[in-house]
Amino acid sequence: MSASCALFGRLIDHAPTFPPAQLPVAEAIEEDRRARRSKHGWILARLAWPASKLADLGDEDRELTLIVDGAAMSGARHRTWLDQRVRAVEGRGDPAELAGAAGEVYVEGGDLDELAQLGLRAKIRCGGEHVPSIDELAGFVQGCRERSLPFKATAGLHHAVRQGGSHGFLNLLAAAVFDEGALAEEEADAFSVSDTAFTWRNQVVGPIEIERGRKLFVGFGSCSFFEPVEELKALGYL
Repeated sequence: MSASCALFGRLIDHAPTFPPAQLPVAEAIEEDRRARRSKHGWILARLAWPASKLADLGDEDRELTLIVDGAAMSGARHRTWLDQRVRAVEGRGDPAELAGAAGEVYVEGGDLDELAQLGLRAKIRCGGEHVPSIDELAGFVQGCRERSLPFKATAGLHHAVRQGGSHGFLNLLAAAVFDEGALAEEEADAFSVSDTAFTWRNQVVGPIEIERGRKLFVGFGSCSFFEPVEELKALGYL
């Protein structure tokens, strides 16, 4: 496997019904199909879909990440048993209540020790009402690393490289692969990606080390698939 495939493969959970895109159901389904058909469809992971709209998918053949909140979890758990497309569940609430909802369960805002003890995974929101500081995000990544706790991110990752106070998804990848210091990097030229290596400043790793980092940072949710892909193309990585 090339370094670029290890770094970007199945990185993006497509969330077209969520803000800011908020596409209607029919348009969201078609947009996801367009993403899957595209040249860079290998970067696409699952379709992130609200639990309340699960029935609207009909028989669409697609791996799903079901997005729920604590109040909806009991019903969502029942639906995941019946719907084999649901491979993961993400939500807020009592981690003990979320446990067992799917093969992979990502809990936003949960205590990392409790998540690790329950065999769950972590989720962090990088935008919205509260944007975590670099130190807060670094503490989260470090905490997940220390506990071998896989995590996903969502919201606010509109750019590959950090800019204007917004976190970058390439920074998060570098933090998982190298160290948390990469979260503060704002120079796009400090990174490079080739078929054989991922480089940040004077640190260089190959596919094996990248795969290890991706087991920690599984991926991120984005309402747009094509915008982050265009960012990577503009940087010359695709």
